[in-house]
Amino acid sequence: MPRNQFQRMVFAFLTVLVTVHSYVFYSLYVINGSYFSSIEGAAGVLDGIRLNGGVMMFGQTFPIWCVVILEFILAYTLEMLMGSPCSFRLASKVFDPKTVHPVLFETAIICATVGLMCPAMSFLAAIIYYPYYLGFNFLTLLANWIKLVCFNFPFAFFTQLFFIQPLIRTVFKLIFAKDIKKRQEEFAK
Repeated sequence: MPRNQFQRMVFAFLTVLVTVHSYVFYSLYVINGSYFSSIEGAAGVLDGIRLNGGVMMFGQTFPIWCVVILEFILAYTLEMLMGSPCSFRLASKVFDPKTVHPVLFETAIICATVGLMCPAMSFLAAIIYYPYYLGFNFLTLLANWIKLVCFNFPFAFFTQLFFIQPLIRTVFKLIFAKDIKKRQEEFAK
């Protein structure tokens, strides 16, 4: 879909904007929800986060908006440096983008992106949310990383394939409608 660097940056921005919010709240509710709900006097997860003073990052408590901003910066940087370029190359090794149906090629790119970004972002999350107040142990970090990959991969795969990417592609087509129409007219000639 994106044809130049600016469009790639916009596409990645939109993707990461939706993805980070969904993963932060998925993590808070599904992975850590029982902890936050169990805080004395908490009526639910968000109330537990409020009573806890925020979310633990780097062994300290931060407000939820700090979590979203930090993960957005990390995810966008990783997407631009590794996710987009490597996933396109991986998909191109399996399918020829000039001959295969565009939907199949885009699906291959989505699958490659999830396969690269999920372990990478889960590793960063294992570092960020590591229980530093207990001391550091590499095996604990490794176990937390594997646990996060096991939790996040199915969620990442299905949400990217069936919800996030179709939504982002629709929004992208609306934003760049003139450019897409111009390319289609040039292709028709």
